[in-house]
This record gives sequence, C-alpha cells and structure tokens, in this order.
Amino acid sequence: MEQLVKRCQKLAFYGVPTEDGVSYHRMSGFTEFSKTANPKEYKRQYIDEEHERNDIVGYSPSISYAFDRFSGNPVHQDLVGITDGELTGTEAVRSIVLVDLTEEADGKFSAVKRDFAVIPDSEGAGAEAYIYNGSFKTSGDKVSGYASTEDNWHTLTFTE
Repeated sequence: MEQLVKRCQKLAFYGVPTEDGVSYHRMSGFTEFSKTANPKEYKRQYIDEEHERNDIVGYSPSISYAFDRFSGNPVHQDLVGITDGELTGTEAVRSIVLVDLTEEADGKFSAVKRDFAVIPDSEGAGAEAYIYNGSFKTSGDKVSGYASTEDNWHTLTFTE
C-alpha cells in the first residue's frame, strides 16, 4: 500500500566542528530547507537535425535555508559564526547528512553526506523571531551510507 512521505521523515544533520573532529546535530528551527538539483546541460543543434539536443553532464546541488535563531543551538551558533565572522574558503565549508527515515534496516537508516559551502544571505527579517537565511552550495562529492542514533535523533553517527 502506498504511503505519503512526510517532510519530517527526511532529517538533516549539520556537522559542527569540535576539538575531536565533527559532531552531527539535527538542524532544528529551520523554516526552509529545500534542495535544487541545478543540472548542468550540454545543449547543441546539429545542422542535419530539426531539433536541439540536451544532455545532463553534471549537477551542482544547492539547498536554500532559513532558520529562527535559537540561543544554545550548536547548528545556529556555527552558522551565525560563519555569517558574522564573514568566513571564507574552507573555513565556511560544513558537512550535511540527509537521513531518510522511510528506509530502515536493522536500526540503521539510509543517509547521504556531502560537503557544502555556507553562503549567508540575510538576517534580521521577521518581527517575531530573528531570522537568518542563505544557501548551502555543493563543495564535494556525495557519500552514501547509513545513520544511527542513540539520543532520539538529536545527533547521529554516519557510517559509509
């Protein structure tokens, strides 16, 4: 029987740098998190054909984000640090793990990890909450694996 996949069944976790490496925290408080594939096309028209041909030769995925700023949230704190500190280059690259809660086997869930450049856009919108927004743009290949948790999806462990 078909079942509707709810948005809350696709969780995102952000790699917060720590002294020991990276800790993946759930991206809570986000009001927008939508992925765009941004396919790269090779278009051409051959002189002996009536129609143009198109092939996809690559992708440059991006994710637009917006979040209500919560104090004490490690993901928000890191993103604000990148924004306010005007970090550039590798200092502004973070890993994001997307977990699909609809694909489970033996307590492990299908997950994909990828590095993204954090591209801040604006802050301060909204009268009720202080809002930050921007985008995450691809900065590496995706890595397929599995995610598991020991704290009800506040943090996760990613395994390739």
